[in-house]
Amino acid sequence: MLGALGLGPEDETVYGLLVRRAQADRAELVDALRMPAATVDAALSRLTAFGLVKDGPDGQFSVAPPAVALGALISEQRGALRSAELALVTLAEEYRSSAAGRAIDELIEVVSGVDAVRHRFAQVQHAARNEVRTFVTTPFIAVPPGSSAVESTVAGQGVRFRVVIDRPTLAEPGVVAETLESLRGGVQVRVVDRLPIKLILADAELALVPLTGTPGGEPGAVLLHRTGLLAAMDALFEIVWRHAHPLGSAALTDHAEDDAAHPAEGPTALDRKILALLLAGLTDPVVAAQLDLSLRTLQRRLRHLMDLAGVETRMQLGWHAARHGWA
Repeated sequence: MLGALGLGPEDETVYGLLVRRAQADRAELVDALRMPAATVDAALSRLTAFGLVKDGPDGQFSVAPPAVALGALISEQRGALRSAELALVTLAEEYRSSAAGRAIDELIEVVSGVDAVRHRFAQVQHAARNEVRTFVTTPFIAVPPGSSAVESTVAGQGVRFRVVIDRPTLAEPGVVAETLESLRGGVQVRVVDRLPIKLILADAELALVPLTGTPGGEPGAVLLHRTGLLAAMDALFEIVWRHAHPLGSAALTDHAEDDAAHPAEGPTALDRKILALLLAGLTDPVVAAQLDLSLRTLQRRLRHLMDLAGVETRMQLGWHAARHGWA
């Protein structure tokens, strides 16, 4: 009980006996507890300093009302904690404002090895308070698809996610499935032809940029704090995001139902998913492989959609799909 105040087991033993006896002198305590006199004296001194024990003029020690003694102590500690919180805010601001004068190795950290890169990848996501932004491109070395559950955990804490993925990456096994799962979790996803780098940003505070690896070499990354390089990564993401194609919610529809379960005048759930992926720029073979369809089945469904829309070309089908909310 008294350990929370920084007192030891000897102090608690002396205090417990005084609680039971109401009062006792030093000799009685030494005799009853069978403890060295010096140990009892030290315990009494500490208990008195905390206001838990009173030293009477007749040499008798007695217990002070705990609510009075500890109430004042707790109030003092609360005040100290509040002061510490205010000091932390001040120190954090000073730390940020002095970043320009810090050594370069304090602002840029090189991380080497698969485990270290994976650990920093998770740390950057956990550090975000408002938003995580990422570029996803191949090759996957430290964090392959499906290997990290941090995104769903952090998103569940109210952090927004924006992800840009390039089209060649969507062709990789399992990537479309994981992307659709992210969409279900509220992640905003957009698609571009190619991305220049991998990237993950936590607010405007941290960025992790994987280094270009060599075959058989050890993977590495650079962790950027508040520097001009971080500002450049921030601006790069926003430029790419503005020009990327949104992956629509139509890609989320469950297509377990068969065509026969849907009226002929509208696209099925699977049709909507096909259109969403094609409008994102994926090729027929990639879409077919990702949706576990044969190429012939995919093309048959596209021909049916073109007939349904009354158009002759895929470009016209894409325009019709976007206008009528098919994808």
